[in-house]
This record gives sequence, C-alpha cells and structure tokens, in this order.
Amino acid sequence: MVAVKSLGIALEPGEEGGGGGYSAGQALRGQVLLELAGALRVGAVRLQARGAARLSWGGSQAPAGETEYLDVRHTLREAPAGEEGFFTLAAGKHEFPFCLQLPQGPLVTSFTGKYGQIQYCLIAILEQPSAPALSCKREFKVVSHVDVNSPALLIPVLKSQEKMVGCCFFTSGPVSLSAKIERKGYCNGEAIPIYAEIENCSSRLIVPKAAIFQTQTFLCNGKSRTCRQMLANVRGNHIASGSADTWNGKTLKIPPVIPSILDCNIIRVEYSLAVYIHIPGANKLMIELPLVIGTIPYNGFASRNCSVASRFSMDMSWLALALPEHPEAPPNYADIVSEEEFSRHVPPYPQSHDSIEALHYPMFAVIQEFRFQPPPLYSEVDPHPGPTAEQHPVSFLL
Repeated sequence: MVAVKSLGIALEPGEEGGGGGYSAGQALRGQVLLELAGALRVGAVRLQARGAARLSWGGSQAPAGETEYLDVRHTLREAPAGEEGFFTLAAGKHEFPFCLQLPQGPLVTSFTGKYGQIQYCLIAILEQPSAPALSCKREFKVVSHVDVNSPALLIPVLKSQEKMVGCCFFTSGPVSLSAKIERKGYCNGEAIPIYAEIENCSSRLIVPKAAIFQTQTFLCNGKSRTCRQMLANVRGNHIASGSADTWNGKTLKIPPVIPSILDCNIIRVEYSLAVYIHIPGANKLMIELPLVIGTIPYNGFASRNCSVASRFSMDMSWLALALPEHPEAPPNYADIVSEEEFSRHVPPYPQSHDSIEALHYPMFAVIQEFRFQPPPLYSEVDPHPGPTAEQHPVSFLL
C-alpha cells in the first residue's frame, strides 16, 4: 500500500517582484504540502532551489551546453540526532513552511527559446529510510532588472546610409536615409519616437518602414544558432521620385516581451529598431539601431537635471560677463557737464499752472523730461532773477 497520496509545493501569492518574477536577494516563501494515506517513516524533508541555462539541439537528451546560476539547499525537517534515523508522520495532511533566500549575485532572466532555455525551479525531496526518495518540482520565474535610466542607455542613437538604385550603366539615383532615437533603453509598453529623414533621388516610388526585431543567439563550443523575429512594425507614406519625407517623432509601441538578456555566456536575447526603405526591384536600404529592453521605467530626471544644470551654468556665465568684478564709483557730475550746458538745463522755479499741466502728462514723458536734469548748485546770488526783483530792490535798515 502506498502511503503518500500527494507531494507538492505552494508559493505565497504576491511575493514576486516587479516584472512578474523574483530577483536576486529576494526570499521565496511557501509550504511543502504532503498528504499521507497512512503513517509513514520519514528520514528528512528537504527543499532545493536550482537554476541554469541549457542548450538543446542535435536531438540528444543531454544538454549541448549548460551554465548553472543557482543551487541552494534547505532542510525543512529531519530526524533528531541520536534517533534511529527517521521520524514518523501520521496519516493526513502536513505542511512544512519555508523561506528560501535567493543569493545576491546576478541571476539571469528566465527564458525559453527554440534551442535553449533559462529555467529556475524548487524541488521538494521526501527521504525515506527504507524506500527511494520521492520528489516534486515547481518552476518559478526570475527577472534580472535593467534600469533604463543608466547613463549608457540614455544616449541618443543615430545612423545614416545611402544606396544607389540601379546597376551598371542604368543607375537612376541614390536613396538616402538618416534615423535617430532619443535613447537606447526602453521598457514594455513604451512608444518609441522615431526621427528620420528620407530623400529619394531615384526614379522609383519608395516606402519607408520601421520594425522592432528580437534576436536570440545560442552559443556553444564555437558554434552558434540564431533566431530572429519581428515584434512590431509601422509604415510611412509613399515617397515619389525627387521628393523627400521627414519623420518627426513617428511612434512605434513595444509589445510585451522579456527584457534583454546580455549577461549569459551561452544565450543572448537582443533587440533592435530597424528603419528601412522598400525599393521596388532592388534590395531594401536598412538601418538598425540597437535597443535595450529594461524593467525599470524611464523617469526623465537625469536628462532633465542635466538640461537644467547646463542652462543654469550658461545663465551664470552670462551674468559673470555682464557684471564687473569690482564695480567702479560713479563719475562726478561736474567733471562731465560743462557750465554752459549746466546753466542751460537748470529749470526755473516751477509755477503753479506748470504743475497742474504736468499732472496731465504721460508718466514716460515726465520721466524723460527729468532724466538728464542736473541737480541745482548752491549760490547766494540768484542766477535767474525775476523781473520783480530787478525793478524793486529790497534794502534793510539797521
């Protein structure tokens, strides 16, 4: 009679990190579930976490190449020291909780391709003293986070190319293409703005297009196999002979894909944005711009801070040029104005009607009127005596 009815592994929901998988340094929490039809003598209940990249081609069951990334073992329960080497579990359901810490070292993202895979799994092992060990396996996903805000992924990517259409003596003219994207790193769901300039000097009607490609490369013992597939594409307008067209931010949305895998020595997953021209009767003109698909979205702070800092430094440099280091004292008015000019600008004492009329002047006119007026000089003799003072002199009797 078989005492073990079922053996399984349950992971606590919601423990996966961003991107739908666990990452390095995280803890896997759950329970090993055991159901017994009758009493069973058990030597130990163990848990193992394993992960590796494996290549499989040539029809052989054995992997063509393998790189191990994870091998962690944990004992959930075992017979106490000094006992007979086993303990007895009664019939019914049993749970063995666990908390398994993933190492801090890099763990490559889970992946399954045509010629290989990167897989991680938990293995529960039930050891029995008088029978072969029983085991069960449960796969879990791992995501190696890629921050698209890193400086290497924020730089623009630009390429240009030209193609002569025709052959031998029957050339019809060149087709030129220049394409640019603002940065190298993007995440799932983002729309990539494409900037391109297309000039058609040939005699044919051409069509510009753009597409996102995924390239899977499998490497082993100097041999390689490659799989390439188009993930998304967009099409532009026809360009007639002798015409040109410009893409000023034409968008192409990234579909749900796994992040770039660049840190595995036998499996690589890379992306590119291809901008190309379909030319009837000739090979297409293509430019490929490298892409890195990450998991941590672009926040814009790095480039915005650099822009603000550069603009602020430019403004401060202008201010440094505009302001002297040691301001000079203002010149003496008497040194720059002659006596004749001074006497000519000295106004007579204002009369009452002048003051009233001045209230109706525009403010700017008043400011301009007094802008170049010098201050009056002190004198005991009135430089501008009135008619009354000349006809009726004033005398004082002592």
